[in-house]
Amino acid sequence: MYEPTPKQVGMMKSAFKKILLGILALVVLLLAVLVFNALTFSSVQQKVQLVKLKVDEQAAARRLSGALKIKTITINGQKIDPKPFTAFRAYLEKTFPEAHKVLKREIINGHALLYTWQGTDSKLEPILLMGHQDVVPIAAPKSWKHPAFSGLIKDGYIWGRGALDDKSTILALLEGVSHLAKQGFKPKRTVYLAFGHDEEIGGAEGAKQIAKTLKERKVKLQYVLDEGLAITEGILAGLKPPTALIGLAEKGYLTLKLVAKSAGGHSSMPPPHTAVGILSTAIHKLEGDPFPASLRNPVDLLFQHIGPEFGFGRKMIFSNLWLFRPILLGILSKKNSTNAMIRTTTAATMFSGSNKENILPSQASATVNFRILPGETTKSVIARVKKVIDNPKVQIKVASGSFAKDPSFVSSHTTDSYKQLVKTIQQVIPEVIVAPSLVMGGTDSRHYKDLTQSIYRFMPIRVGPKDLKRIHGINERISVKNYGECVQFYTQLLKNTAK
Repeated sequence: MYEPTPKQVGMMKSAFKKILLGILALVVLLLAVLVFNALTFSSVQQKVQLVKLKVDEQAAARRLSGALKIKTITINGQKIDPKPFTAFRAYLEKTFPEAHKVLKREIINGHALLYTWQGTDSKLEPILLMGHQDVVPIAAPKSWKHPAFSGLIKDGYIWGRGALDDKSTILALLEGVSHLAKQGFKPKRTVYLAFGHDEEIGGAEGAKQIAKTLKERKVKLQYVLDEGLAITEGILAGLKPPTALIGLAEKGYLTLKLVAKSAGGHSSMPPPHTAVGILSTAIHKLEGDPFPASLRNPVDLLFQHIGPEFGFGRKMIFSNLWLFRPILLGILSKKNSTNAMIRTTTAATMFSGSNKENILPSQASATVNFRILPGETTKSVIARVKKVIDNPKVQIKVASGSFAKDPSFVSSHTTDSYKQLVKTIQQVIPEVIVAPSLVMGGTDSRHYKDLTQSIYRFMPIRVGPKDLKRIHGINERISVKNYGECVQFYTQLLKNTAK
Protein backbone atom coordinates (compact mmCIF):
# COMPACT_ATOMS: atom_id res chain seq x y z
CA MET A 1 0.00 0.00 0.00
CA TYR A 2 1.36 3.36 -1.03
CA GLU A 3 2.10 5.91 1.72
CA PRO A 4 3.10 9.46 0.85
CA THR A 5 6.39 10.71 2.13
CA PRO A 6 6.49 13.48 4.75
CA LYS A 7 7.50 15.90 2.00
CA GLN A 8 4.51 14.90 -0.14
CA VAL A 9 2.20 15.23 2.88
CA GLY A 10 3.55 18.70 3.46
CA MET A 11 3.02 19.63 -0.15
CA MET A 12 -0.57 18.31 -0.01
CA LYS A 13 -1.29 20.29 3.14
CA SER A 14 0.17 23.38 1.56
CA ALA A 15 -1.96 22.90 -1.59
CA PHE A 16 -5.09 22.31 0.48
CA LYS A 17 -4.35 25.43 2.51
CA LYS A 18 -3.98 27.45 -0.69
CA ILE A 19 -7.31 26.11 -1.95
CA LEU A 20 -9.01 27.06 1.32
CA LEU A 21 -7.43 30.50 1.21
CA GLY A 22 -8.54 30.86 -2.40
CA ILE A 23 -12.12 29.89 -1.52
CA LEU A 24 -12.06 32.26 1.45
CA ALA A 25 -10.77 35.06 -0.79
CA LEU A 26 -13.60 34.40 -3.26
CA VAL A 27 -16.17 34.45 -0.46
CA VAL A 28 -14.76 37.70 0.89
CA LEU A 29 -14.77 39.17 -2.62
CA LEU A 30 -18.35 38.02 -3.18
CA LEU A 31 -19.47 39.55 0.11
CA ALA A 32 -17.66 42.75 -0.75
CA VAL A 33 -19.46 42.95 -4.11
CA LEU A 34 -22.82 42.24 -2.48
CA VAL A 35 -22.30 44.87 0.22
CA PHE A 36 -20.94 47.42 -2.25
CA ASN A 37 -23.96 46.96 -4.54
CA ALA A 38 -26.32 47.33 -1.58
CA LEU A 39 -24.56 50.45 -0.29
CA THR A 40 -24.60 52.10 -3.73
CA PHE A 41 -28.21 51.04 -4.46
CA SER A 42 -29.54 54.56 -4.08
CA SER A 43 -33.06 55.94 -4.34
CA VAL A 44 -34.33 56.95 -7.78
CA GLN A 45 -37.17 59.07 -6.39
CA GLN A 46 -37.45 62.62 -7.68
CA LYS A 47 -37.12 65.59 -5.38
CA VAL A 48 -39.91 68.05 -6.15
CA GLN A 49 -41.53 71.03 -4.50
CA LEU A 50 -44.89 70.45 -2.84
CA VAL A 51 -47.84 72.04 -4.63
CA LYS A 52 -50.92 72.73 -2.53
CA LEU A 53 -54.13 73.48 -4.38
CA LYS A 54 -57.04 74.69 -2.29
CA VAL A 55 -59.94 72.30 -2.75
CA ASP A 56 -63.32 72.56 -1.07
CA GLU A 57 -63.32 68.87 -0.18
CA GLN A 58 -66.85 68.81 1.18
CA ALA A 59 -68.33 70.48 -1.90
CA ALA A 60 -66.38 68.17 -4.20
CA ALA A 61 -67.54 65.19 -2.14
CA ARG A 62 -71.16 66.24 -2.54
CA ARG A 63 -70.75 66.41 -6.30
CA LEU A 64 -69.26 62.92 -6.38
CA SER A 65 -72.03 61.72 -4.09
CA GLY A 66 -74.65 62.78 -6.63
CA ALA A 67 -72.88 60.84 -9.38
CA LEU A 68 -72.78 57.67 -7.28
CA LYS A 69 -76.56 57.69 -6.95
CA ILE A 70 -77.00 57.05 -10.68
CA LYS A 71 -77.13 53.32 -11.45
CA THR A 72 -74.99 53.10 -14.58
CA ILE A 73 -74.70 49.32 -14.38
CA THR A 74 -73.46 47.08 -17.19
CA ILE A 75 -73.73 43.30 -17.17
CA ASN A 76 -72.21 40.82 -19.62
CA GLY A 77 -74.78 39.48 -22.06
CA GLN A 78 -77.45 42.05 -21.15
CA LYS A 79 -78.60 45.04 -23.15
CA ILE A 80 -77.46 48.35 -21.69
CA ASP A 81 -80.23 50.43 -20.15
CA PRO A 82 -79.83 53.91 -21.72
CA LYS A 83 -81.72 55.89 -19.05
CA PRO A 84 -79.03 55.94 -16.33
CA PHE A 85 -76.36 56.98 -18.82
CA THR A 86 -78.53 59.79 -20.16
CA ALA A 87 -79.13 60.91 -16.57
CA PHE A 88 -75.41 60.70 -15.75
CA ARG A 89 -74.52 62.79 -18.80
CA ALA A 90 -77.09 65.41 -17.81
CA TYR A 91 -75.77 65.40 -14.24
CA LEU A 92 -72.22 66.13 -15.41
CA GLU A 93 -73.41 68.99 -17.60
CA LYS A 94 -75.46 70.53 -14.79
CA THR A 95 -72.82 70.02 -12.10
CA PHE A 96 -69.80 71.30 -14.04
CA PRO A 97 -70.98 74.27 -16.13
CA GLU A 98 -67.53 75.91 -16.16
CA ALA A 99 -65.94 72.77 -17.59
CA HIS A 100 -68.63 72.42 -20.23
CA LYS A 101 -68.03 76.00 -21.36
CA VAL A 102 -64.42 75.25 -22.34
CA LEU A 103 -64.90 71.62 -23.41
CA LYS A 104 -66.46 70.42 -26.62
CA ARG A 105 -68.55 67.34 -25.88
CA GLU A 106 -69.28 64.56 -28.36
CA ILE A 107 -71.52 61.58 -27.70
CA ILE A 108 -69.99 58.55 -29.39
CA ASN A 109 -72.08 55.49 -30.17
CA GLY A 110 -74.98 56.48 -27.96
CA HIS A 111 -73.40 56.92 -24.54
CA ALA A 112 -69.60 57.19 -24.65
CA LEU A 113 -68.35 60.72 -23.99
CA LEU A 114 -65.44 62.43 -25.72
CA TYR A 115 -64.54 65.90 -24.45
CA THR A 116 -62.04 68.11 -26.26
CA TRP A 117 -60.22 71.04 -24.67
CA GLN A 118 -58.63 72.66 -27.68
CA GLY A 119 -55.02 73.64 -27.26
CA THR A 120 -53.45 76.86 -28.53
CA ASP A 121 -50.57 75.05 -30.29
CA SER A 122 -51.78 72.57 -32.90
CA LYS A 123 -48.22 71.30 -33.47
CA LEU A 124 -48.16 69.65 -30.04
CA GLU A 125 -49.48 66.11 -29.73
CA PRO A 126 -52.65 65.92 -27.61
CA ILE A 127 -53.00 63.99 -24.37
CA LEU A 128 -55.91 61.74 -23.41
CA LEU A 129 -57.16 61.17 -19.87
CA MET A 130 -59.64 58.38 -19.29
CA GLY A 131 -62.37 57.14 -16.99
CA HIS A 132 -65.46 55.00 -17.39
CA GLN A 133 -69.07 55.70 -16.52
CA ASP A 134 -70.29 52.16 -15.90
CA VAL A 135 -70.11 50.14 -12.71
CA VAL A 136 -70.52 46.47 -11.86
CA PRO A 137 -73.77 45.20 -10.32
CA ILE A 138 -74.32 44.65 -6.61
CA ALA A 139 -74.10 40.98 -5.66
CA ALA A 140 -75.04 41.22 -1.97
CA PRO A 141 -76.91 44.49 -1.30
CA LYS A 142 -77.83 43.55 2.29
CA SER A 143 -74.15 43.13 3.15
CA TRP A 144 -73.40 46.80 2.54
CA LYS A 145 -72.98 49.04 5.58
CA HIS A 146 -74.75 51.77 3.62
CA PRO A 147 -76.88 51.33 0.47
CA ALA A 148 -74.68 50.85 -2.59
CA PHE A 149 -76.23 53.69 -4.57
CA SER A 150 -76.83 56.10 -1.70
CA GLY A 151 -73.71 58.20 -2.28
CA LEU A 152 -73.80 58.73 1.48
CA ILE A 153 -71.10 60.94 3.01
CA LYS A 154 -70.44 59.63 6.51
CA ASP A 155 -67.52 58.97 8.83
CA GLY A 156 -65.18 60.83 6.49
CA TYR A 157 -66.01 58.64 3.48
CA ILE A 158 -68.12 58.84 0.34
CA TRP A 159 -69.91 55.49 0.06
CA GLY A 160 -71.20 53.85 -3.09
CA ARG A 161 -70.55 51.75 -6.15
CA GLY A 162 -68.15 53.65 -8.40
CA ALA A 163 -66.42 55.56 -5.60
CA LEU A 164 -63.19 53.73 -6.44
CA ASP A 165 -64.01 52.22 -9.83
CA ASP A 166 -64.26 54.66 -11.56
CA LYS A 167 -66.61 57.63 -11.24
CA SER A 168 -64.18 59.33 -8.88
CA THR A 169 -61.78 59.71 -11.81
CA ILE A 170 -64.40 61.27 -14.09
CA LEU A 171 -65.60 63.70 -11.45
CA ALA A 172 -62.08 64.63 -10.31
CA LEU A 173 -61.04 65.35 -13.90
CA LEU A 174 -64.00 67.65 -14.41
CA GLU A 175 -63.27 69.30 -11.06
CA GLY A 176 -59.75 69.97 -12.32
CA VAL A 177 -60.93 71.43 -15.64
CA SER A 178 -63.45 73.62 -13.83
CA HIS A 179 -60.82 74.95 -11.44
CA LEU A 180 -58.39 75.76 -14.26
CA ALA A 181 -61.12 77.29 -16.43
CA LYS A 182 -62.07 79.67 -13.61
CA GLN A 183 -58.41 80.74 -13.44
CA GLY A 184 -58.39 81.45 -17.17
CA PHE A 185 -55.98 78.59 -17.90
CA LYS A 186 -55.73 77.67 -21.58
CA PRO A 187 -53.84 74.52 -22.54
CA LYS A 188 -51.18 74.72 -25.22
CA ARG A 189 -51.62 71.02 -25.88
CA THR A 190 -55.10 69.76 -26.77
CA VAL A 191 -56.64 67.66 -24.00
CA TYR A 192 -59.07 64.82 -24.61
CA LEU A 193 -61.22 63.37 -21.85
CA ALA A 194 -62.59 59.97 -22.85
CA PHE A 195 -65.31 58.36 -20.73
CA GLY A 196 -66.49 55.03 -22.07
CA HIS A 197 -69.72 53.45 -20.87
CA ASP A 198 -69.03 49.69 -21.04
CA GLU A 199 -65.53 49.13 -19.65
CA GLU A 200 -66.76 46.51 -17.21
CA ILE A 201 -67.92 44.34 -20.11
CA GLY A 202 -64.99 44.89 -22.46
CA GLY A 203 -65.33 48.42 -23.82
CA ALA A 204 -66.28 47.38 -27.36
CA GLU A 205 -69.10 49.92 -27.64
CA GLY A 206 -67.45 52.73 -25.70
CA ALA A 207 -63.67 53.19 -25.57
CA LYS A 208 -63.11 51.16 -28.71
CA GLN A 209 -65.43 53.44 -30.66
CA ILE A 210 -63.86 56.60 -29.24
CA ALA A 211 -60.43 55.28 -30.26
CA LYS A 212 -61.78 54.46 -33.72
CA THR A 213 -63.13 58.00 -34.07
CA LEU A 214 -59.79 59.55 -33.12
CA LYS A 215 -57.91 57.20 -35.43
CA GLU A 216 -60.14 58.20 -38.34
CA ARG A 217 -59.23 61.81 -37.56
CA LYS A 218 -55.55 60.80 -37.70
CA VAL A 219 -54.94 61.83 -34.10
CA LYS A 220 -51.62 60.85 -32.54
CA LEU A 221 -51.42 61.17 -28.78
CA GLN A 222 -48.44 62.07 -26.62
CA TYR A 223 -49.71 59.82 -23.85
CA VAL A 224 -52.81 58.16 -22.43
CA LEU A 225 -53.63 57.86 -18.72
CA ASP A 226 -56.24 55.37 -17.55
CA GLU A 227 -57.20 53.56 -14.36
CA GLY A 228 -55.25 50.47 -13.34
CA LEU A 229 -52.96 50.83 -10.33
CA ALA A 230 -53.13 53.07 -7.29
CA ILE A 231 -51.37 54.21 -4.11
CA THR A 232 -50.83 51.12 -1.98
CA GLU A 233 -50.57 51.34 1.78
CA GLY A 234 -49.39 48.35 3.79
CA ILE A 235 -49.63 45.97 0.84
CA LEU A 236 -45.96 45.62 -0.11
CA ALA A 237 -44.50 43.83 2.91
CA GLY A 238 -41.58 45.61 4.53
CA LEU A 239 -42.14 48.86 2.66
CA LYS A 240 -43.32 51.60 5.01
CA PRO A 241 -44.03 54.58 2.73
CA PRO A 242 -47.19 54.58 0.59
CA THR A 243 -46.27 53.44 -2.92
CA ALA A 244 -47.77 54.89 -6.07
CA LEU A 245 -47.65 52.19 -8.73
CA ILE A 246 -47.90 53.18 -12.38
CA GLY A 247 -48.89 50.44 -14.78
CA LEU A 248 -46.64 50.36 -17.84
CA ALA A 249 -48.46 47.31 -19.21
CA GLU A 250 -51.35 44.98 -18.53
CA LYS A 251 -51.56 41.23 -18.73
CA GLY A 252 -53.31 39.46 -21.56
CA TYR A 253 -56.55 37.53 -21.21
CA LEU A 254 -57.68 34.15 -22.48
CA THR A 255 -60.44 31.75 -21.51
CA LEU A 256 -60.31 28.19 -22.84
CA LYS A 257 -63.03 25.58 -22.80
CA LEU A 258 -61.87 22.00 -22.37
CA VAL A 259 -64.25 19.26 -23.51
CA ALA A 260 -63.97 15.50 -22.99
CA LYS A 261 -66.42 12.99 -24.49
CA SER A 262 -67.10 9.37 -23.62
CA ALA A 263 -69.89 6.83 -23.88
CA GLY A 264 -72.79 7.64 -21.58
CA GLY A 265 -74.82 5.12 -19.72
CA HIS A 266 -75.65 4.00 -16.21
CA SER A 267 -73.24 4.67 -13.36
CA SER A 268 -73.50 1.04 -12.23
CA MET A 269 -71.33 -0.03 -15.17
CA PRO A 270 -68.73 2.72 -15.56
CA PRO A 271 -65.68 2.61 -17.82
CA PRO A 272 -62.21 3.00 -16.25
CA HIS A 273 -62.29 6.73 -16.98
CA THR A 274 -65.45 8.78 -17.40
CA ALA A 275 -65.51 12.11 -19.27
CA VAL A 276 -65.31 13.84 -15.89
CA GLY A 277 -62.30 11.71 -14.93
CA ILE A 278 -60.51 12.44 -18.20
CA LEU A 279 -61.13 16.16 -17.78
CA SER A 280 -60.13 16.13 -14.11
CA THR A 281 -56.79 14.62 -15.08
CA ALA A 282 -56.29 17.40 -17.63
CA ILE A 283 -57.02 20.10 -15.04
CA HIS A 284 -54.73 18.37 -12.55
CA LYS A 285 -51.91 18.42 -15.11
CA LEU A 286 -52.40 22.15 -15.78
CA GLU A 287 -52.39 23.03 -12.09
CA GLY A 288 -49.43 20.76 -11.43
CA ASP A 289 -47.32 22.29 -14.19
CA PRO A 290 -47.74 26.08 -13.92
CA PHE A 291 -46.18 28.48 -16.38
CA PRO A 292 -42.56 29.22 -15.51
CA ALA A 293 -41.81 32.19 -13.28
CA SER A 294 -39.74 35.06 -14.61
CA LEU A 295 -38.91 38.61 -13.61
CA ARG A 296 -39.81 40.55 -16.74
CA ASN A 297 -40.28 44.18 -17.60
CA PRO A 298 -42.04 46.02 -15.99
CA VAL A 299 -41.95 43.90 -12.81
CA ASP A 300 -38.16 43.97 -12.75
CA LEU A 301 -38.37 47.78 -12.93
CA LEU A 302 -40.68 47.73 -9.92
CA PHE A 303 -37.98 46.17 -7.75
CA GLN A 304 -35.33 48.49 -9.14
CA HIS A 305 -37.46 51.43 -7.97
CA ILE A 306 -38.68 50.15 -4.61
CA GLY A 307 -35.57 48.16 -3.68
CA PRO A 308 -33.54 51.14 -2.43
CA GLU A 309 -36.37 52.07 -0.05
CA PHE A 310 -36.10 48.85 2.00
CA GLY A 311 -33.79 48.06 4.91
CA PHE A 312 -30.25 46.86 4.28
CA GLY A 313 -31.09 43.13 4.21
CA ARG A 314 -33.65 43.44 1.42
CA LYS A 315 -31.54 46.03 -0.38
CA MET A 316 -28.86 43.36 -0.52
CA ILE A 317 -31.28 41.07 -2.38
CA PHE A 318 -32.74 43.65 -4.75
CA SER A 319 -29.35 45.13 -5.65
CA ASN A 320 -27.91 41.71 -6.47
CA LEU A 321 -30.62 40.00 -8.48
CA TRP A 322 -27.93 38.50 -10.70
CA LEU A 323 -27.37 36.16 -7.73
CA PHE A 324 -30.63 36.21 -5.76
CA ARG A 325 -33.16 36.17 -8.62
CA PRO A 326 -34.13 32.48 -8.06
CA ILE A 327 -34.62 33.14 -4.35
CA LEU A 328 -36.79 36.19 -5.04
CA LEU A 329 -38.90 34.27 -7.56
CA GLY A 330 -39.40 31.53 -4.99
CA ILE A 331 -40.58 34.04 -2.40
CA LEU A 332 -42.93 35.78 -4.83
CA SER A 333 -44.38 32.44 -5.94
CA LYS A 334 -45.65 31.67 -2.45
CA LYS A 335 -48.25 34.46 -2.34
CA ASN A 336 -51.12 34.60 -4.84
CA SER A 337 -50.93 38.36 -5.34
CA THR A 338 -47.19 38.38 -6.08
CA ASN A 339 -47.22 35.06 -7.94
CA ALA A 340 -49.48 36.72 -10.51
CA MET A 341 -46.74 39.30 -11.16
CA ILE A 342 -44.17 36.76 -12.32
CA ARG A 343 -46.05 34.20 -14.41
CA THR A 344 -49.00 33.57 -16.65
CA THR A 345 -51.65 32.34 -14.25
CA THR A 346 -53.97 29.36 -14.72
CA ALA A 347 -57.37 29.34 -13.03
CA ALA A 348 -59.91 26.55 -13.50
CA THR A 349 -63.20 28.32 -12.80
CA MET A 350 -66.12 26.24 -14.12
CA PHE A 351 -66.86 22.51 -14.46
CA SER A 352 -69.90 20.60 -15.76
CA GLY A 353 -70.76 16.95 -16.36
CA SER A 354 -73.86 14.85 -15.93
CA ASN A 355 -77.12 16.34 -14.71
CA LYS A 356 -77.90 13.36 -12.49
CA GLU A 357 -75.89 11.40 -9.96
CA ASN A 358 -76.39 7.96 -11.55
CA ILE A 359 -75.93 8.91 -15.22
CA LEU A 360 -72.55 8.77 -16.90
CA PRO A 361 -71.89 12.02 -18.77
CA SER A 362 -71.41 11.69 -22.50
CA GLN A 363 -69.58 15.00 -22.29
CA ALA A 364 -67.84 17.01 -19.60
CA SER A 365 -66.52 20.54 -19.94
CA ALA A 366 -64.30 22.85 -17.94
CA THR A 367 -63.50 26.53 -18.25
CA VAL A 368 -59.98 27.73 -17.56
CA ASN A 369 -58.98 31.39 -17.42
CA PHE A 370 -55.43 32.62 -18.12
CA ARG A 371 -53.90 36.02 -17.40
CA ILE A 372 -50.94 36.29 -19.72
CA LEU A 373 -47.57 37.78 -18.82
CA PRO A 374 -45.92 40.20 -21.27
CA GLY A 375 -43.64 38.24 -23.57
CA GLU A 376 -46.21 35.51 -24.16
CA THR A 377 -49.28 35.46 -26.40
CA THR A 378 -52.66 33.76 -26.58
CA LYS A 379 -51.21 31.42 -29.23
CA SER A 380 -48.24 30.43 -27.08
CA VAL A 381 -50.55 29.78 -24.12
CA ILE A 382 -52.82 27.52 -26.19
CA ALA A 383 -49.80 25.64 -27.53
CA ARG A 384 -48.47 25.05 -24.01
CA VAL A 385 -51.86 23.93 -22.70
CA LYS A 386 -52.08 21.32 -25.47
CA LYS A 387 -48.57 20.12 -24.70
CA VAL A 388 -49.18 19.82 -20.95
CA ILE A 389 -52.53 18.03 -21.27
CA ASP A 390 -51.20 15.80 -24.06
CA ASN A 391 -54.47 13.94 -24.55
CA PRO A 392 -56.32 13.81 -27.89
CA LYS A 393 -59.52 12.96 -26.01
CA VAL A 394 -59.60 16.50 -24.60
CA GLN A 395 -60.72 19.19 -27.04
CA ILE A 396 -59.22 22.63 -26.38
CA LYS A 397 -60.80 25.77 -27.82
CA VAL A 398 -61.35 29.43 -27.00
CA ALA A 399 -64.53 29.78 -24.96
CA SER A 400 -67.40 31.17 -27.02
CA GLY A 401 -68.62 34.60 -25.93
CA SER A 402 -65.26 35.39 -24.35
CA PHE A 403 -62.68 37.80 -25.74
CA ALA A 404 -59.02 36.93 -26.06
CA LYS A 405 -56.26 39.51 -26.02
CA ASP A 406 -52.50 39.44 -25.94
CA PRO A 407 -50.66 41.38 -23.24
CA SER A 408 -50.25 45.05 -23.99
CA PHE A 409 -46.95 46.52 -25.08
CA VAL A 410 -44.77 47.86 -22.27
CA SER A 411 -44.65 51.65 -22.23
CA SER A 412 -41.39 53.41 -21.49
CA HIS A 413 -40.62 54.81 -18.06
CA THR A 414 -38.05 57.23 -19.48
CA THR A 415 -40.38 59.47 -21.52
CA ASP A 416 -41.07 63.05 -20.54
CA SER A 417 -44.74 62.11 -20.09
CA TYR A 418 -43.89 59.46 -17.51
CA LYS A 419 -41.52 61.81 -15.70
CA GLN A 420 -44.22 64.48 -15.56
CA LEU A 421 -46.66 61.93 -14.18
CA VAL A 422 -44.19 60.97 -11.44
CA LYS A 423 -43.51 64.62 -10.73
CA THR A 424 -47.22 65.37 -10.37
CA ILE A 425 -47.77 62.52 -7.93
CA GLN A 426 -44.91 63.66 -5.72
CA GLN A 427 -45.93 67.31 -5.92
CA VAL A 428 -49.40 66.51 -4.59
CA ILE A 429 -48.65 63.54 -2.30
CA PRO A 430 -44.99 64.01 -1.31
CA GLU A 431 -44.81 61.13 1.18
CA VAL A 432 -45.20 58.46 -1.51
CA ILE A 433 -42.56 56.65 -3.47
CA VAL A 434 -43.34 56.01 -7.13
CA ALA A 435 -42.58 52.89 -9.15
CA PRO A 436 -43.59 51.33 -12.47
CA SER A 437 -45.46 48.05 -12.34
CA LEU A 438 -47.78 45.62 -14.14
CA VAL A 439 -51.59 45.66 -14.15
CA MET A 440 -53.03 42.20 -13.51
CA GLY A 441 -56.47 42.93 -14.96
CA GLY A 442 -57.61 44.74 -18.08
CA THR A 443 -58.54 48.36 -18.81
CA ASP A 444 -60.09 50.36 -21.62
CA SER A 445 -56.64 51.78 -22.42
CA ARG A 446 -55.83 48.80 -24.64
CA HIS A 447 -58.16 50.21 -27.29
CA TYR A 448 -55.80 53.17 -27.79
CA LYS A 449 -52.70 51.15 -28.63
CA ASP A 450 -52.63 52.42 -32.23
CA LEU A 451 -52.69 56.07 -31.17
CA THR A 452 -49.66 56.25 -28.88
CA GLN A 453 -46.65 54.36 -27.57
CA SER A 454 -47.12 55.76 -24.07
CA ILE A 455 -50.05 54.32 -22.12
CA TYR A 456 -49.98 54.63 -18.34
CA ARG A 457 -52.42 53.17 -15.83
CA PHE A 458 -52.72 54.97 -12.50
CA MET A 459 -55.30 56.71 -10.34
CA PRO A 460 -54.39 58.47 -7.07
CA ILE A 461 -56.73 56.49 -4.82
CA ARG A 462 -55.26 55.08 -1.61
CA VAL A 463 -55.85 51.37 -1.07
CA GLY A 464 -54.87 49.16 1.83
CA PRO A 465 -55.27 45.38 2.11
CA LYS A 466 -58.96 45.65 3.05
CA ASP A 467 -59.72 48.23 0.36
CA LEU A 468 -58.73 45.88 -2.45
CA LYS A 469 -61.78 43.76 -1.64
CA ARG A 470 -64.06 46.80 -1.92
CA ILE A 471 -63.40 47.19 -5.65
CA HIS A 472 -66.18 45.16 -7.29
CA GLY A 473 -67.02 44.02 -3.76
CA ILE A 474 -69.09 45.35 -0.87
CA ASN A 475 -68.78 48.68 0.94
CA GLU A 476 -66.95 50.50 -1.85
CA ARG A 477 -65.89 53.90 -0.61
CA ILE A 478 -63.30 56.67 -0.88
CA SER A 479 -62.30 59.04 1.89
CA VAL A 480 -63.22 62.69 1.48
CA LYS A 481 -59.57 63.60 2.03
CA ASN A 482 -58.31 61.15 -0.59
CA TYR A 483 -60.87 62.38 -3.10
CA GLY A 484 -59.55 65.89 -2.48
CA GLU A 485 -56.09 64.55 -3.36
CA CYS A 486 -57.54 63.12 -6.59
CA VAL A 487 -58.86 66.54 -7.56
CA GLN A 488 -55.48 68.13 -6.80
CA PHE A 489 -53.65 65.45 -8.77
CA TYR A 490 -55.64 65.78 -12.00
CA THR A 491 -55.59 69.57 -11.79
CA GLN A 492 -51.82 69.62 -11.40
CA LEU A 493 -51.36 66.96 -14.09
CA LEU A 494 -53.22 69.15 -16.57
CA LYS A 495 -51.02 72.10 -15.63
CA ASN A 496 -47.84 70.04 -15.97
CA THR A 497 -48.58 68.19 -19.21
CA ALA A 498 -51.02 70.38 -21.15
CA LYS A 499 -49.07 73.62 -20.80
